[in-house]
Amino acid sequence: QVQLVESGGGLVQTGGSLRLSCAASGRTSSSYRMAWFRQAPGKERLFVASITSGGITTYADSVKGRFTISRDNAKNTIYLQMNSLKPEDTAPYYCAAHWDGRSYNYWGQGTQVTVSS
Repeated sequence: QVQLVESGGGLVQTGGSLRLSCAASGRTSSSYRMAWFRQAPGKERLFVASITSGGITTYADSVKGRFTISRDNAKNTIYLQMNSLKPEDTAPYYCAAHWDGRSYNYWGQGTQVTVSS
């Protein structure tokens, strides 16, 4: 089992920045692909960004150029640096780990990001 704990969410004004962290514990592996998702109220959970063990990153079009995903394998932690935040970025953000080809097997509890206009 892998436990994921997100932190760093909060309230910020439009144009502001936040940095989310996701710490993994348990049967962690630096070989896991990890990712961030978000889910606005009443909507489906959407992919935000992912990073492979080798550092290859992928982003949703809506966040390209504004968000940066990174990882520190020594600390079993991934980060999401979010800049130029917009009200539509408001949502709980979830960390995920271990892509098996169909889905991620482990999920965190989420951290709330609220961007005021």
